[in-house]
Amino acid sequence: MTAVVTRARLDAELVRRKLARSRGQAAELISAGRVTVNGMPAAKPATVVDRDTPVLVRADDAEPEWASRGAKKLLGALDVFGDVVVDGLRCLDAGASTGGFTDVLLSRGAREVVAADVGYGQLVWRLRSDERVRVHDRTNVRALTPEEIGGTVDLTVADLSFISLRTVLPALAACTGPGGTLLPMVKPQFEVGKSRLGSGGVVRDPALRRDALAGVAEAAAGLGLQVRGATASPLPGPSGNVEYFLRLYRPESGADVPADADDLTAMLAAAVADGPA
Repeated sequence: MTAVVTRARLDAELVRRKLARSRGQAAELISAGRVTVNGMPAAKPATVVDRDTPVLVRADDAEPEWASRGAKKLLGALDVFGDVVVDGLRCLDAGASTGGFTDVLLSRGAREVVAADVGYGQLVWRLRSDERVRVHDRTNVRALTPEEIGGTVDLTVADLSFISLRTVLPALAACTGPGGTLLPMVKPQFEVGKSRLGSGGVVRDPALRRDALAGVAEAAAGLGLQVRGATASPLPGPSGNVEYFLRLYRPESGADVPADADDLTAMLAAAVADGPA
C-alpha cells in the first residue's frame, strides 16, 4: 500500500499550490520575507509544512529596492546561517559590482564595507556616497592584501565570475582576520572546467555541482579555514546555473578542530540535494 504524503518542504509546497513557478522562485519569495506559515514569517525554504497548513504569499509592493538582485542571494545565505551577525563588523565585498551584497551588509548594521571590484564606476551612487563604504575600483581581488584595504576584516563575502574561487581564496583568507567568517558564493560553471559544462554553459549534473563545492572546500581547508556550512543560493545565476554559499571560518588558534571528512561530504551533498534541481 502506497503511503500518502502529508508533509513537504515549504518551497515545494508553494510550487504545488501554484503560489510560485519553481522552487527557486519560492526560495526568493521566502528570503524576501513575503511568505507566512500559520501567520508567521517563514525563514527557510527547507521548512517542513503539512499539506493543510495555511501558507500565504504577500504582494511585493512593500519589497525593498536593493542595488541588485544579488542582494537576495546573500539575504538567503544569512537566513540559513542565522548566527552570522553582521552588526558592527568590518566587511569585505569581493566582486562588489553594483553593490547588492554591500547593500545587504549595510542594512544588517555593518560598521564598514570595503567594496572591491575589477571594474570601474559600477557601484550605485547611493552606496558609493555612503560614508561607511570604502570603494576599491580597478582592483584585482586575487592579489588583494590586508595592507591595501587598511587591515583585515571580520566578514568577507564574495560574488566573483569567470574565475575559480580556488585561485582567489588565498587572498580572501589573508584579508579575513582570525575569528572571522567568509561567505563566498561558489559558481560551479567556473569550477568544473569548460569540458564538463552542459549546453548554454549550465552545470546540470548534481555530481558535478558536488565536485565544484568539494574542490573549493578542499582549497579552503588547505588554507587552514574550516567549512562550517553550505547552502544553495535562493536565486540562480543569469544562465540558470545553481550557485552555492560556503560558510568558512578562520580559526583564532590551532585549537580549533576541523570538520570530519565524512561530515563535510554529507554537508556538501545535502546542500546540492536540498537546492534547486
